[in-house]
Amino acid sequence: MKFSESWLRAYVNPAWSTEQVSDALTMSGFEVESLKPVAPPFTQIVVGEVLEVARHPNADKLTVCKVNTGDAIRTIVCGAPNVATGIRVPTAVPGAVLPGGMEIKLAKMRGVESQGMLCSAKELGLSDDHSGLMLLAADAPIGTNVREYLSLDEKVFELKLTPNRPDCLGVYGVARELSAISGAPVKALDFPKAPVSLSERLPVKVSAPDLCGRFAGRVIRGVNARAATPLWLKTRLEQAGQRSISALVDISNYVMLELGRPTHVFDLDKISGSLEVRWARQGETLKLLNGSTVSLDADVGIIADEKQVESLAGIMGGDATAVSNATTNIYVEAAFWWPKAIAGRSRRYNFATDAGHRFERGVDAQTTADHLEYLSRLILEVCGGQAGPLDDQILQLPARPPVTMRCDRARAVIGADISNAQMAQCFERLGIAIEQRADSIVVTPPSYRFDLEIEEDLIEEVVRLWGFERLPVRAPVARIQMRPSPETDRSPLTIKRQVAARDYQEVVNYSFVDAALDLSLSRIAPIKLLNPIAANLSVMRTTLFTSLLQNLSGNLNRKAARVRIFELGRVYLRDESVKSGELSVNGVAQPWRLGLLAYGPQAGEQWGVAERANDFFDMKGDLACLFGDQKPQFEPATHPALHPGRSAQISVAGKVIGVIGSLHPALQQQLDLPQAPLLAELDVAALQTQAIPVFSDVSRFPPAIRDLAFVLPESIKAQAVFAQIDAAIAATPVARLVKNVKLFDEYRGKGLEYKEKSLAFRFWMQDTERTLSDAEVTQALNAISTWVAEKLGARLRA
Repeated sequence: MKFSESWLRAYVNPAWSTEQVSDALTMSGFEVESLKPVAPPFTQIVVGEVLEVARHPNADKLTVCKVNTGDAIRTIVCGAPNVATGIRVPTAVPGAVLPGGMEIKLAKMRGVESQGMLCSAKELGLSDDHSGLMLLAADAPIGTNVREYLSLDEKVFELKLTPNRPDCLGVYGVARELSAISGAPVKALDFPKAPVSLSERLPVKVSAPDLCGRFAGRVIRGVNARAATPLWLKTRLEQAGQRSISALVDISNYVMLELGRPTHVFDLDKISGSLEVRWARQGETLKLLNGSTVSLDADVGIIADEKQVESLAGIMGGDATAVSNATTNIYVEAAFWWPKAIAGRSRRYNFATDAGHRFERGVDAQTTADHLEYLSRLILEVCGGQAGPLDDQILQLPARPPVTMRCDRARAVIGADISNAQMAQCFERLGIAIEQRADSIVVTPPSYRFDLEIEEDLIEEVVRLWGFERLPVRAPVARIQMRPSPETDRSPLTIKRQVAARDYQEVVNYSFVDAALDLSLSRIAPIKLLNPIAANLSVMRTTLFTSLLQNLSGNLNRKAARVRIFELGRVYLRDESVKSGELSVNGVAQPWRLGLLAYGPQAGEQWGVAERANDFFDMKGDLACLFGDQKPQFEPATHPALHPGRSAQISVAGKVIGVIGSLHPALQQQLDLPQAPLLAELDVAALQTQAIPVFSDVSRFPPAIRDLAFVLPESIKAQAVFAQIDAAIAATPVARLVKNVKLFDEYRGKGLEYKEKSLAFRFWMQDTERTLSDAEVTQALNAISTWVAEKLGARLRA
């Protein structure tokens, strides 16, 4: 919400400085996001009048102008297309400094000396418009400093409003709050009725009272759509960040910014017959003012005539009945649209409007007719014409039931001793009707305060007006005891540190994701949001892969060559997707998951290691470090997001706890990735359990190291051999000398039968009391090889 200080002070003018007003608004809950002058600093730019315009002798696109700057007649070379004799424009004289620090000096342009520069609005930092010179009023005083003439040193407030305060989406609403904060009187609004000189009415039928609770409109004929927007109105609009379009549109925008009331102006001659306010019918379409054509759903409100849809209710008008410079007859409307009927509709079509922003939060229904009278009078004063009678249909208005606040309860919540009289005074300053009782205050919320519904809302108003800065600072009164942490549990922070130590960077994402991508990655129907914050954040994620891949795309768009990221967060699954043992809240499981993504080279660019791409075994090694004493098993498996031949499921003690693999080629193509990243996702609960460390002696004697190569069928996995070696060590006392086993080689080829392979293992054997003899070592290895041969049919390779 942007507005100039003078606009605000036109309604309430406390004896405070600009900074004091800013601080007071911020401390009362209306954060002032920025406070800056209308234009950035510049010097020596004055009002100049163009006296003569001649073609440049040496350039086709330049002109040579004679400009009166008050103190002299200057020759200035100009390239703007709209330069003409008689116009008055901002003129930078020699020595002027423009925004950004550029200094204007005498210069020769194609052989002609230029003694200054004629300026556009962009060159003054007022807007992005650089299509031509900035034209000033015909009576602008020549030689006057432009900053003074246009009041460019005036401060502009930009407020960051919370969604529960739509009543402050207009300057008058902010003035009303500033009056309550400061005690300065606020100017009362007066809405005299517009003079009626026609008897014509446009028939309007409201068929959906659950869409529109009140609808007001009137016919105005004979308007001059080409009339100039008054300078004061145009200035206020521009200072509020609104571009001036035409008088009719500017007046409608002005009423919205001043009173928080969106209105709409139809070209009456383009309306066929009567209007109907109703819900759309499936399959109907509408071409909007922004040029896009949208297909309408049955839960979208519209205004239609007898032939077609004319407007998206409470959001945007249609192109078919838009006003233009040729418009002479208009129909103006103001309505109360139920917030739930407007909320989320514009985001469904990937755009947002000022009107929709206000209506989905709530606009005062009681002042609908008054504000339309105000709009009508402004149109008649600026554009002329004759107005018909006001047609005001009241169908169903929001109820404003009284709310009771217990004074003792308020004091307990606030934590300060505020008297009953002080509490009552807070509501009186806000202009809210109250009934004060012995131990409570009954408040009747005004029609413009949609946020006052429960007792806590009233307590918030009291402490806001009383002053957050006055709240006492007290130490906690409760005794805080540190709770013991079981030694067998690992915290999520510990897991994060372990992953970060493997050269992964943590990311934190929204739990909202794109529906199409999430479904492609998990094949689980996600939970849809009723009111998403954006069209591409419409569902709750069922896998962390969705967020990580979006992070990857963002990094690749910024030329990152190596991306290693992880996230520890929740996923959201319906009951039918919930595994046994997982907590389900309201039919939705929210388990913690750990997701990892690796893309690009395995190591950063350096001279010591040759560059190679990350592979499956790199990430497998990263994950193995997270399990501590647990022994994860990796077995081939399919997953909708992973390459069918390069993926595996991860299990611990027979329970599947995650997946790992390379991205599926179809998804790689869909996301337009140059190469497939590696992905992994695990249940955090499986990583949080760890064994208590057990003391064991460190041997002072050297280990005996031997190798065994087993010849096996290709179908037998190395994991199965490891399992049998562990079983042999556990079952055979002599084999318990083996302290460590590693696979170091795999061979296929000459010397082996078809579909055979050789797996070579290295064994470390050691005792804590003596050096092992060759006989003991041989006996231990024989026990292991015999066991593996019996269980898997393996033989030792010669």
